[in-house]
Amino acid sequence: MAPATALEEYRNWHGKIEVVNRVPIDSPAKLAKVYTPGVAAPCKEIARDPALSFDYTRRGNLVAVVTDGSAVLGLGDIGPEAGMPVMEGKAALLKSQAGVDGFPLCIKSEDTDDIVRTIELLSGTFGAIHLEDIAAPRCFEIEARLRDVLDIPVYHDDQHGTAVATAAALVGACRATGRELEGARIVIVGAGASGISIADLLFSLGATDIVLVDREGIVGKKSAQCTDYTSGIVARSNPRGLAGGLAEAAAGADVLIGVSEAGAIPAEAIRSMAPDAIVFALANPTPEVMPDEAKAAGAAVVATGRSDFPNQVNNLLAFPGIFRGALDARATEINDAMLAAAVDALVGLAAPALDAEHIVPAAPDPRVAPAVAAAVASAARESGVARR
Repeated sequence: MAPATALEEYRNWHGKIEVVNRVPIDSPAKLAKVYTPGVAAPCKEIARDPALSFDYTRRGNLVAVVTDGSAVLGLGDIGPEAGMPVMEGKAALLKSQAGVDGFPLCIKSEDTDDIVRTIELLSGTFGAIHLEDIAAPRCFEIEARLRDVLDIPVYHDDQHGTAVATAAALVGACRATGRELEGARIVIVGAGASGISIADLLFSLGATDIVLVDREGIVGKKSAQCTDYTSGIVARSNPRGLAGGLAEAAAGADVLIGVSEAGAIPAEAIRSMAPDAIVFALANPTPEVMPDEAKAAGAAVVATGRSDFPNQVNNLLAFPGIFRGALDARATEINDAMLAAAVDALVGLAAPALDAEHIVPAAPDPRVAPAVAAAVASAARESGVARR
């Protein structure tokens, strides 16, 4: 019998997650505690101090996985209902990897005010907010505004999850090729949510020479990507004042990171790079350049977003452990120190087996989420954003 296709599996599953009771209701006495009159006791305590909702309800382990369906995987603006399978998938991974309860919220609006207000109104139910598959540049404003009004972590996985996994892989690749991140010339192809956030995190980790490139060429202060929320990152980029496009940016570069689309990195660009170049082609399902082409053009280390090639850069390495750690510390936010701690944890796990085809742990790896969670929780406490 032929194995079921993915679509057949989905029809059989009727969803990848479900709500289950943590308490058996098997007697009148238990019912009296689970519901009336016993439920009044925690209600009164929470009314007195809303922070006690973390102690007396599931809030402290519950994450909203939120999308408007405007930038779903490689499928684009397909709508909130069509984005639901991805949100369920994120919730399933949060649970399986880190024991975090994720609940999908698919919002039928692409208006920034609508999305921010909806999440704000629902935030008392959750311990953290996981934004997902929201198109740039709107995603930057949504995250920034939510951070201003909420006292729970707000995290956009397309930004920060990608950045953490990419940064950890790049530190490993630099070590495998005898480089230091601080001195590497880095080109990022794609200046959307992922590209901007990768640049931001790499700057915070010590990188000094990053050039952002999009379809229009090297990104500068007059580019469409330079908004109120990205201008600081754009201003720090391109320190040598290069002009032109990918060809000019890639010449002599140590690192090319693609977060754009299939075919965006030609072999000629790789041939013009420094010896023993590092190429990350992270577009899914088809990379910007295939690994064999990149290596034939001179790349010493190649990574993709796919599981069928070595060095998969996968957000799964980041977000379950980051949320576990943030919730464990009851953090008010996920800050740069926590993201850097996640990178360090991943680098440490990869170090014993480090070589050109093992620059980052493979996903899924049962060591990853606990190690990242512990590092993130510690960083939350040390940076003063933990409440326990």
